[in-house]
Amino acid sequence: MNKETINRIISSIILIPLAFFFIIKGSIFFIFFISLCFLITSYEWHMMSKKNSYNIFGFIFLIFSFYTIYKLRINPSNDYWFLLFITIICVSTDIGGYIFGKIFKGPKLTKFSPNKTYAGMIGAYLLSIISITIFANDMLIKGDLPINWFVFVLLVSSISQLGDIIISYFKRLSKIKDTGKIIPGHGGLLDRVDGMLFAFPFSYIILLTDFL
Repeated sequence: MNKETINRIISSIILIPLAFFFIIKGSIFFIFFISLCFLITSYEWHMMSKKNSYNIFGFIFLIFSFYTIYKLRINPSNDYWFLLFITIICVSTDIGGYIFGKIFKGPKLTKFSPNKTYAGMIGAYLLSIISITIFANDMLIKGDLPINWFVFVLLVSSISQLGDIIISYFKRLSKIKDTGKIIPGHGGLLDRVDGMLFAFPFSYIILLTDFL
């Protein structure tokens, strides 16, 4: 196990519970948390894309994405659980993709993100389903996960993986490996939440429908 992997594990052990704490705590704590995340990701996006014409569109998307995160948290019909639900899917997708990709390697998924493999994609789906099934049985749904929720998990995981690839594409255009160095083993905050930034708006739109 190399130093980067060790740093990645340690950072995850610290950051994941911290993020869950702010989501569950809510109130001014949550507002402070997402405001700080917005400022950091906006700065990283600006430094990465400041010489390109799509810079402003990225800012608009970030504003919309963080707005949907805020709306998901204050929604009186689901309190914090739905936001936590989506976060767990995205985190599990990321971890599953990383572990399976490292272990099984195999064919590359896309040239835009050379570390992404088909094995990693399968691992991302698998771990997200396992994690959310455990979470649902403990907190939400007693028994088997309904088919519409199962489909929702797969969709969110897919959007999260797609978001990761999209940001990787922009990093490739900017000829950089990471958007920053704030998180040891991971790079920038934008590197870590790229998939979530796409998954949350998608989930917010789904919430406005009668799909779930």
